[in-house]
Amino acid sequence: MTLFRDTSPSEGTPAADGPDEALRRRLGIGRRRFLSTCTAAATAAIAAPVFGAPPALAGQEHDRGHDRGGDILVPAHRRGIILYTVRDATGRDPLATDLPSGFREVFRELARYGYRQVEFAGYRQHANAPGGADLESVQGARLLRRWLDEYGLRAQGNHGFIPPSWPLTTADVDTFKKHLEIANILGMDHMGTGGDPTGSSYRADWDVAADKWNALGEIARREGIKLYTHNHDAAYGFLLDGGPLDTQGRPTRSSGIRKLEYFLKVTDPRLVWLEMDIFWAHVAQYKFHTYTAHDGSTRENVFDPAGLVARHNKRYPLFHAKDGVVSTTNGMGYEMVPFGTGVIDYTTFFSRVGHRGYHNPMVEDDNAPSSTEPGRSLRYAKISYDNLAALRKRRR
Repeated sequence: MTLFRDTSPSEGTPAADGPDEALRRRLGIGRRRFLSTCTAAATAAIAAPVFGAPPALAGQEHDRGHDRGGDILVPAHRRGIILYTVRDATGRDPLATDLPSGFREVFRELARYGYRQVEFAGYRQHANAPGGADLESVQGARLLRRWLDEYGLRAQGNHGFIPPSWPLTTADVDTFKKHLEIANILGMDHMGTGGDPTGSSYRADWDVAADKWNALGEIARREGIKLYTHNHDAAYGFLLDGGPLDTQGRPTRSSGIRKLEYFLKVTDPRLVWLEMDIFWAHVAQYKFHTYTAHDGSTRENVFDPAGLVARHNKRYPLFHAKDGVVSTTNGMGYEMVPFGTGVIDYTTFFSRVGHRGYHNPMVEDDNAPSSTEPGRSLRYAKISYDNLAALRKRRR
């Protein structure tokens, strides 16, 4: 297993911008992505209405009220939401409700709140919504891009297809490339998954996962996309990498390194990126604070989520901004609540990681949809946006 050293540009260094072949090179994107972006922009220009102000302007006026002063922790253009939070709204039958339903109406509502970015969690909606049930195609992506542009939103990622095979099968590679093409049409810089690279605790399995992700990351890079993996709490548990072997020849003790910390070391920083779910990272802090060392002693190592990001800032372009209140009964230490209504100290977190022009926090609340309160997920999305926008550096 080869260890990779981070050779990415210095923190906070913006990518150069600029059109035509010289521009494409400065942007660092593939020809297919460059052409698809130009096509999408032209389509949006043709489709754009020429009368009145677009609904996104309501959100922009809202931003101006939040963005006075230079102490804002999350700039307006970096405020996003993963659509899993409002999955009941995109999946709602527009013929049976007056509430926003389907992607287009949900985009309009989110833009009205002030959001500027969305992260997809698949491309399905209700069959009666414009475009039909399944937009996981080139044609569907073009339609979604038109609606995103219409409401001033940018797609910043998707929890989508990661090939289950290794070595990769031809069919899996073809499907993976189709998703990269969709990501390029939508204008994404990043494409990823909602799962951990492996559910194992053993170093050998993480070595295999690293080889697979390096290979996938290289395919993604050729298409101008950064491939990312998303964490849950288990991925920040301790790696089993030494000590006495069990009856199956597997290690039973730990050096104290956490699984994703090891993954960061053995993956190429030019090819593999991460999205920290800050809620689950805090659950890991609560759950995984002691380990059995190779010599059999019990040692303490309290996880510091912001510290890990600060040491690997360029590897974490995306966050899930999810809040929680203290729970002593569910085994996790926290219960999910709308962003800004819990106890996770996001002011300190965002202040410590810095580079506010680089990171993309996506609001998430797994429990926002409600069977008894149909409008709750969008109401929570509005509360969460206002609280994200209100974050300010502390006065010294």
